[in-house]
Amino acid sequence: MVPTRPILQVLCLVASSAVLAFGCQSADKPTPGKNTAGGDAEFRVALLTPGPVNDSGWSAIAYDGLLGIQEVLGARINNVVAVTPQEIKDNLRSYAQEGFDLIIGHGFEYNQHNMEIAPDFPKTVFVSSSGSETAPNVGTFRFYLEQAMYVAGVVAGRMTKSNVVGMVGGPEVPSIDSTFDAFEQGVHAVNPNCKVLRAYTGSGEDVGAAKQQSLAFIDQGADFLVHQANAAAQGVFEACKERGIYAIGTNSDQASAAPDTVLLSAVIVARPAFIKLAEDVRNGEYKGEIRLTGLSDGAVDVRWNETLKAKVPADVLKAAEETMEKIRSGELVVKKREF
Repeated sequence: MVPTRPILQVLCLVASSAVLAFGCQSADKPTPGKNTAGGDAEFRVALLTPGPVNDSGWSAIAYDGLLGIQEVLGARINNVVAVTPQEIKDNLRSYAQEGFDLIIGHGFEYNQHNMEIAPDFPKTVFVSSSGSETAPNVGTFRFYLEQAMYVAGVVAGRMTKSNVVGMVGGPEVPSIDSTFDAFEQGVHAVNPNCKVLRAYTGSGEDVGAAKQQSLAFIDQGADFLVHQANAAAQGVFEACKERGIYAIGTNSDQASAAPDTVLLSAVIVARPAFIKLAEDVRNGEYKGEIRLTGLSDGAVDVRWNETLKAKVPADVLKAAEETMEKIRSGELVVKKREF
């Protein structure tokens, strides 16, 4: 196995803490237990992500949660990018063999591999972000991002002038499909005649493919684009800026990544949920389960780009806030896929 590079790991730590420019990569494979940060050798937590932790999006929010575990609980932490099934299984097994107490795979795709590896390591807890399978030492988070995406859809549906909006995804997986479904629900709740385009490039890191797909949608009339493209979101933002239309960020507040383009972001606030999970594991209180957490828990939110917010009509701002209140109270239930 190729050891984690200490210098590179430190650079990623610094870059992500400063919120997270594109480009820095984690090592392909770690040697768990070496080059870890933190001081509590009795409690160790590892994170597997599908892309670099400075992607200003999906992987970044998980890394922030990992840092929260380190800061609050004094845990030793390690992280690695693991994409292919073999990479995922190798890293899960390596971390478990080294005695890590908690291993978090940040994505739907990690759940099935957790179920395969976990029986061999009953003292390690394996958790994925999304997924439907559980065992005594296997569980999942489900961040109800669909709620925030629905609100973003309401905004796009109210503000579009062309009556065409688009959704650009990287890999086509159920968790991303579900958030796109919710965005489309929000659009059609306020604008039934709006055309909603959807496409996947197959990659969360191919900036060029994301940009080309975005330009294709703009050529079809789209004047709002939302993405679920991880690091490749940069391509979506570039296309929107070049053509003078608004983009909607996801997973983290992405206004800083494209301050003239990202009108709002549907965000996940992962740190509290990650810390609570780690506390339960450390205290021996964790049982394999699916944890669903959303707007009413403060785990997802809608964040406006304050630079552009003044351009949003007052009635649209009011509609967004009223929609959020209805979701929090339970008056409005946003549909989500079960997987």
